[in-house]
Amino acid sequence: MNADLLKRLERDYPDFRFREGKKFAFRPPRTIILGPDEPFFELLILHEVSHAICKHKDFRTDVERLKMENEAWDKARELAVRYGIEIDEGLIQRELDTYRDWLHQKSRCPVCGLTRFQTPDSRYHCPRCENLS
Repeated sequence: MNADLLKRLERDYPDFRFREGKKFAFRPPRTIILGPDEPFFELLILHEVSHAICKHKDFRTDVERLKMENEAWDKARELAVRYGIEIDEGLIQRELDTYRDWLHQKSRCPVCGLTRFQTPDSRYHCPRCENLS
């Protein structure tokens, strides 16, 4: 673990709480869970801190969730420059792919395979299988 980075973040963001856990996560409104030490530890910390900076709380649709993830990675790129952390675009895209793949799978109609759309009430609808008139 990069103790120097953690100390700097704690100093720069005194309202945020940093806790150890099994995997990296952000728990609104201000708790950042630090996952295990791994090659991209610092960049993953910055991503979770970015969720807190962006004040991410919840989302109504899965597309909103993907948008929040993109926003957090954009902010993490800015923070990486500020803190001298190497930006690994491959890691960022692999992380975003997990959400893109999840969204693609979730939006697929289990009956006909067509891509469904999600309404603000979080329900998915298939234009082929449902009578939408």
